[in-house]
Amino acid sequence: MTSVIDLDAIAAALYAARLDRAPLPPLTQTYPGFTTADAYQVQQRLVRLLLRDGAQVAGYKLGLTSAPMQQQLGVDSPDYGPVLSSFVIADGAAVAAGAFIAPRIEAEIAVVLDRRLAGPRCTPLEVAQAVRGYVAAVEIVDSRIADWKIKLPDTVADLASCGAVALSPRLVPPGDFDPSLLGMALRRNGHLVATGAGAAALGGPLSAVAWLVETLHPLGAWLEPGHLVMTGSLHASVPLAAGDVFRAEFDRLGPVTVRVT
Repeated sequence: MTSVIDLDAIAAALYAARLDRAPLPPLTQTYPGFTTADAYQVQQRLVRLLLRDGAQVAGYKLGLTSAPMQQQLGVDSPDYGPVLSSFVIADGAAVAAGAFIAPRIEAEIAVVLDRRLAGPRCTPLEVAQAVRGYVAAVEIVDSRIADWKIKLPDTVADLASCGAVALSPRLVPPGDFDPSLLGMALRRNGHLVATGAGAAALGGPLSAVAWLVETLHPLGAWLEPGHLVMTGSLHASVPLAAGDVFRAEFDRLGPVTVRVT
């Protein structure tokens, strides 16, 4: 007889791991048969626990949207998770390395919406018509799964491995430019560590948001006006440590900085 997986217990364990910064063994090893569909149900339960602490959903993040990230983690499909208000930090803010388990940093293009977007079909053109503006962003990814030994269900359940998000205060409205062609250079302590362009993430920010809208539709979810969408890393993630200063500079969007204490 197939054993029943306790999704509530998994969500509670992930919640505790976030608070205690104590990683769990891979869920896909602990619970044979744990699927991506199970993982999204765990994600929803985990979000409810975090919302009880006073956070709000600020938007969504896409993960594993670029070939370098998929190759780095051995995963062959994108995923998504909510960005909570408690995850968002200001440009130039200091974050403590000890607040995370195994943090890494990614530079991304964030999209802020001006209109509701819902499936079942959504095109990049529809997304373009709904965009309020673009924002330079970096994400600190972190895994509550020990040693980043994850498969897709592991990271999905763990809110797509989200740790924190830093945003530039500058919102750049749509204009006569293609966001997929926006270039980016990431520096750590003044030294270049990664480069990328908007097209690296599912072909570009507009395509990435369209993928998210279509993926949310079967779950009865959609994107609201004002929602932020982190469209995915433009490069393989970079480890961070106390004392590091990261600065990501984007064409047109400008820079965003994170300091690690």
